[in-house]
Amino acid sequence: MTASIPSHRLFVHVRRLVAKGHKVGVIKQMETAALKAAGENKSSLFSRKLTALYTKSTLIGEDVNPLLKLDDSVDVEEVTRDVPDNYLLCCCENGENLRGRKTGDIVIGIMVIQPTTGEVIFDCFRDSASRSELESRVLRLQPVEIILPSRLSDQSEKLISSITSRRLQDDRIRIERMQNVNFEYSHAFQLITDFYAKEVPGTTGPQKLSVILSLDKPVICSLAAVIAYLKEFNLERMLYDPRNFKQLSSETEYMTINGTTMKNLEILQNQMDMKTKGSLLWVLNHTKTSFGRRRLKKWVTQPLMKSSEINARLDAVSEILLSESSVFGQIQNLLCKLPDLERGLCSVFHKKCSTQEFFLIVSTLSRLHLEIQALVPVLHSHVKSPLLKSALLEVPELLSPVKHYLKILNEEAAKTGDKTQLFKDLTDFPVIRKKKEDIQGVLSKIQLHLPDIRKQIKNPSAEYVTVSGQEFLIEVKNSHKSSVPSDWVMISSTKAVSRFHSPFIIENYRHLNQLQEKLILDCSAEWLNFLDHFSEHYHSVSKAIGHLATVDCLFSLALVAKQGDYCRPVVQDNRQEIIIKNGRHPVIDVLLGEQDQYVPNTTNLSGDGERVMIITGPNMGGKSSYIKQVALITVMAQVGSYVPAEEATIGIVDGIFTRMGAADNIYKGRSTFMEELTDTAEIIRKATPRSLVILDELGRGTSTHDGIAIAYATLEHFIRDVESLTLFVTHYPSVCELEKLYPDKVGNYHMAFLVNEEETGEQKGSEVEENPEFITFLYQIIKGISARSYGLNVAKLADIPEEILKKAAHKSKELEKIVNMKRKKMKCFAEAWKINDSQELQKWKSMCEPEDERKDSF
Repeated sequence: MTASIPSHRLFVHVRRLVAKGHKVGVIKQMETAALKAAGENKSSLFSRKLTALYTKSTLIGEDVNPLLKLDDSVDVEEVTRDVPDNYLLCCCENGENLRGRKTGDIVIGIMVIQPTTGEVIFDCFRDSASRSELESRVLRLQPVEIILPSRLSDQSEKLISSITSRRLQDDRIRIERMQNVNFEYSHAFQLITDFYAKEVPGTTGPQKLSVILSLDKPVICSLAAVIAYLKEFNLERMLYDPRNFKQLSSETEYMTINGTTMKNLEILQNQMDMKTKGSLLWVLNHTKTSFGRRRLKKWVTQPLMKSSEINARLDAVSEILLSESSVFGQIQNLLCKLPDLERGLCSVFHKKCSTQEFFLIVSTLSRLHLEIQALVPVLHSHVKSPLLKSALLEVPELLSPVKHYLKILNEEAAKTGDKTQLFKDLTDFPVIRKKKEDIQGVLSKIQLHLPDIRKQIKNPSAEYVTVSGQEFLIEVKNSHKSSVPSDWVMISSTKAVSRFHSPFIIENYRHLNQLQEKLILDCSAEWLNFLDHFSEHYHSVSKAIGHLATVDCLFSLALVAKQGDYCRPVVQDNRQEIIIKNGRHPVIDVLLGEQDQYVPNTTNLSGDGERVMIITGPNMGGKSSYIKQVALITVMAQVGSYVPAEEATIGIVDGIFTRMGAADNIYKGRSTFMEELTDTAEIIRKATPRSLVILDELGRGTSTHDGIAIAYATLEHFIRDVESLTLFVTHYPSVCELEKLYPDKVGNYHMAFLVNEEETGEQKGSEVEENPEFITFLYQIIKGISARSYGLNVAKLADIPEEILKKAAHKSKELEKIVNMKRKKMKCFAEAWKINDSQELQKWKSMCEPEDERKDSF
């Protein structure tokens, strides 16, 4: 889709169209009147050209940048809005050469690019028919645009439909389809060879090509498609250096948090309206910069696996919390109201920035360089944390080249966007200097012509005037028009005066206009060369911004710890344990505020002792909140954050796997029970003894007997075979019997509650059986089994009509009697099976015979 609109409205229009998923083109007139008049196509139409394309992921450049009209009166914070990640994800499937693959199994390669920040990520992985691995990556990255082949496998198509359906109408992921030939390896190999051997500047093309060809084939095919796509937008430059490519998944470096767990624990979004509020990221995010927010999001979705790295972050947070030095306050003040340096720098790198944006970015970086340089002696003496110290001390050195570029620029011209006056010293810009000298020569000639004009019109005080943009006009009163030579051309007139150009003025004024318009073109070309030269320092400046983002994240975590009264967790390698004293759910704790305090709970899971908790209790009693609390505290600890507890000791967890909730998936064509089993099967395949597994009411999607059987067998598998730390929530009492089989490894717990005896005691006789009990939740985890779930209490809280509640209560009592009778008979039968003496058997008969039958015998 293309649009040609006035520049002052361009930003608004482009943003609006792009947000709706359109591909927007910007058309500009390529010729000027003066240059056209001097050219060969004088009589033809003005030529227009498509100069820029924009989509959700490629929205970058001065045409659509809100910094375009920045001046001293504008607050930077107002201009630099918090723009989310704009990832472009390309996906390629390869189902060939997979030995023994099951139906639907496939190898998938992805390339993920964020043109606005310069980030390039790749990954290659084997995925099952459920496409859970692909889903996990999409949910973690939250791309705004996905490039796909024209044909995908049915399973992948269903997943894409499922993910895109979750977004609001104007916030859907944009899908770009490309011909399948673009994803064929032979085609991809040729395109990439041409790109790195011929198009990439410098002599290192062949070396870079060898790095690329060492990647997996599906990744290479995805990269080729991305190169072809980004060429449309002139953004392929970010792919020149493959050393900057980073692999997304690393099982040795980061904890595994799959897509299901990301949703269930509400890591990035709440499950109600898919907004950030109510998520773990929302709790932890007190960053001051946009680039800090983006880095914190990565931290939250990729908890660390090495205790040394985790403790480095914790040491930094601890020092910020406990230090009395004023240096930390000074550093935090530096971070406040910074523009989005990361995006601005990338706009410069792509040569798509305005002079206003460039000046803002470079002047901000130069100021940061001076201010942090001034703090270097204090940083050496007062900062102890290696992570903080190294990050801050490297920044001045990395930013040192920036001040040179600031000195070259004329500040006023940069702020107004006047490229003809942009450079102070033209020594390094000979083309511009020559053009300005030529222009000055023509202006001098026109001024020297003024005495001749005065003689011809016999007016010694005549001067040139400018009217409506027309310069060098000779103004003559209409009463003296007779003195004007006949070869002069009248340009305009009023009732009192007429204005003319002499032949000399006409010729030189035309030449002057041509020179001025050529000057504008030359200045634009020199501006691009200037940006090219600055981009040589892109990686060092980008590294400095990365250090500032890290510092911003650490300050954010320190503020969270201080406000929430958190404790520093003890994180240990090679220990299978999660021990939390009086832990709280981080999100609910914040949402409740000070008036309604969250009830804390203690957890003791250890590979050497009790590693499985079977949790029962009434509906709405807090079971799900408790198990999420344990998982979120574990995530926070491995992110390097303080945690909401009095004490916490966490053995490094390699992955958190969850099966929670009950919902079907229409887009994937799976029922509620199928969703349960698919998620559970995935967990069984992936979980290890170092994992934390959370299963919430497994088996409820089918009949009671089948549900109990599946729940029992699955939990026993995790106890006996997987040996992971496990939290298992259930309403099936039979599952709790596993504690007897594995007494050293399994513990039964329930969420405490009180049955309100006063309310039920007011009822008399049979009415007690026809009214559900009133339950008071204590939200406290305690040892033992809860015999009942008290579901009718929830029905009462939900305002189910009284007559329905009474009927349900009566039916519940009937069913409970039947079940108890059956249990009693089974128990009696088991005892009779062991009796060998006839007298003992007769005694057993009299004891086990139901009371109603004994009454009938009298």
